[in-house]
Amino acid sequence: MPTIKDRFRGFLPVVVDVETGGFNNQTDALLEIAAVIIEMEEDGTLKPGETINAYVTPFEGANIDPKALEVTGIDLNHPLRMSLSENAALGKIFTPIRKAIKATNCTRAILVGHNAHFDLGFVHAAADRAGIKRNPFHPFSCFDTATLSALAYGQTVLARAIKAAGIEWAADQAHSALYDTEKTAELFCAIFNQANDTGMYTPKES
Repeated sequence: MPTIKDRFRGFLPVVVDVETGGFNNQTDALLEIAAVIIEMEEDGTLKPGETINAYVTPFEGANIDPKALEVTGIDLNHPLRMSLSENAALGKIFTPIRKAIKATNCTRAILVGHNAHFDLGFVHAAADRAGIKRNPFHPFSCFDTATLSALAYGQTVLARAIKAAGIEWAADQAHSALYDTEKTAELFCAIFNQANDTGMYTPKES
């Protein structure tokens, strides 16, 4: 029976999306983070698993560009925005990922994202600020669905790649970390399952 550990050389794919106050992970605030843990069926088919998300309280002195808030639609003062410190938010995200790594006999998680190095940089910067020692993600490797979508569908924009994959997309929900993560997880699974179905990927004999 195929295992996700064998499919990804000991790495567990976890789809992540962050919403931020700008583009610089050292100076700009992390505002939202969501993650979807990828699972594998007995026949080798990938599927989105558990979703975890958190609203994040900007760290002290963090920069927040008003234009970034316009794009994301985030209201930092919304009464239902139950935000957590970076330490607590990442703890909420990391704990089930660590459990999934152990359950699948993987060595660590590998971040999957659309333009993934952006998300990976913010995750690592926030973990460093929070003093988190057991960061489950690989320090520099990642899977980028922008690149994978260019190969599979000739598209690099997330919305266009999603539509090309035949996945439903609601533009009015875009730029929510939770929604974008769940849709990116569907896209990632669709690309890899297509590779299985077309024979692009064939398991190697151990």
